[in-house]
Amino acid sequence: MENTVNKPKILIIYTGGTIGMVETPDGLQPFDFSHLMDNVPKVGQLGYDIQSVQFPHPIDSSNMNPSYWNQIVKDIADNYDEYDGFVVLHGTDTMAYTASALSFMLRNLRKPVVITGSQLPIGDTREDGTENLISALEVAAAKDENGDPMIQEVVISFQDYIVRGCRSTKFTSTGFEAFRSFNYPALGTIDLHIEYAKPYLMRHDDHLPLDPFYSMDPNILVMWLYPGITEDVVKAQLATPGIKAVILRTFGAGNAPTEQWFLSALSDAVSRGLIIYNVTQCLNGGDEQKRYYTGDMLSKAGVITGYDITVEAAVTKMMFLLGSGLSTDQIKQYLTTSIVGEITVE
Repeated sequence: MENTVNKPKILIIYTGGTIGMVETPDGLQPFDFSHLMDNVPKVGQLGYDIQSVQFPHPIDSSNMNPSYWNQIVKDIADNYDEYDGFVVLHGTDTMAYTASALSFMLRNLRKPVVITGSQLPIGDTREDGTENLISALEVAAAKDENGDPMIQEVVISFQDYIVRGCRSTKFTSTGFEAFRSFNYPALGTIDLHIEYAKPYLMRHDDHLPLDPFYSMDPNILVMWLYPGITEDVVKAQLATPGIKAVILRTFGAGNAPTEQWFLSALSDAVSRGLIIYNVTQCLNGGDEQKRYYTGDMLSKAGVITGYDITVEAAVTKMMFLLGSGLSTDQIKQYLTTSIVGEITVE
């Protein structure tokens, strides 16, 4: 009988996406991951104990939402003690949102949750899915010199890089190297060997049990500023029924118009209890709200600085905080605090 005592145990969770598709006479269809070894025979060479679960109806990642995040979290929580690591296969379009959401939802995570996917389906002549899958499995199984998991957080492993989930952004729709972490160093590089940037890896002094979170509140609005935005447009968005918070996509280092109607609209919204979070439109760098007069006016209107947070992390962090039963003042405090390594606080 084959000895599996020392084999890394990895659970693959397939949600959908290009990586799990195969060409059939009827077009691209998701393949059954119970036949993983037949579709990706190289996986067997790793010598791991690999099991899999999948969504009953795999989805295009454009349809991802908090209810699906809950399913991923539940799959991990239900199997947490049985496996050394987890690989989530996911479509690329909303992968950075899911990576950010899971970072907040998997509280006290101490094991690797590695998200990957592909730009082309496994089986295509020039596909990237096979190598991405194999690399993700190796990352999920890796141990440090103490025998602890090398990765103890949610990450994206894609092409040549391993990046923190709540720092990730998809920046190209066509390139194989689709994800970057612009404001935090990559946690590892993947070439002939997988090299880990150990000073930047998440480490924990406590050993608390996993505490899954299932109450994300999606009642938020993302408002993208542009030159010439009108008073009617701004006020209509701020008056959207049911919203509790706004992610304000500002220019450059957190700047916005200083016209009185604009500042008054923001100030009035804040006075009604709306939380407004300043997140730059730039991929690299962040919000320095006090640096320029225009940004300082936002502070005086009650807008909260987002520092160098990504929009994906801002959206999911806000959903997490709104669903946590906190007061408005507590939420504002946490928005300027790094919870899972999502921002660099000055």
